Amino acid sequence: MKRPYLLDTCTALWMMADTLSPSAAEALAQARRDGLQVYVSPVTAWEIAVMARKGRFRSSYLPQRWFELLVAAPGMKLAELPPKVLIESQLLPGQFHDDPADRIIAATAREYGFTVMTRDRALLTYAQEGYLSALEC
Repeated sequence: MKRPYLLDTCTALWMMADTLSPSAAEALAQARRDGLQVYVSPVTAWEIAVMARKGRFRSSYLPQRWFELLVAAPGMKLAELPPKVLIESQLLPGQFHDDPADRIIAATAREYGFTVMTRDRALLTYAQEGYLSALEC
């Protein structure tokens, strides 16, 4: 069964900069052809703002506009972030690091059955341990 993708923030950044790997770009294109949504978490907006505050966000757009354009891209949809997901982000099974954004991404993927598209080693290791589905990009 194919699962919708949830983009990690790094993947969203590469997608918006048109620097995704060819395999990741093809996986997203195939998801669109299959009629699957590609999701982005609201926590990505928070991470972009943190990067901007630290001077590490590189875009010709302000963070708010960048995020609006991301969510408006073809096939993209904003993932829900209800209190249940926020609570579950702190109660994840197994061993997972304390980065709040990564924990929210993992909890969102687990709650909705998404495959996380990422290069983040912690998320990929957590997937290898069987706690979520992930695709390395």
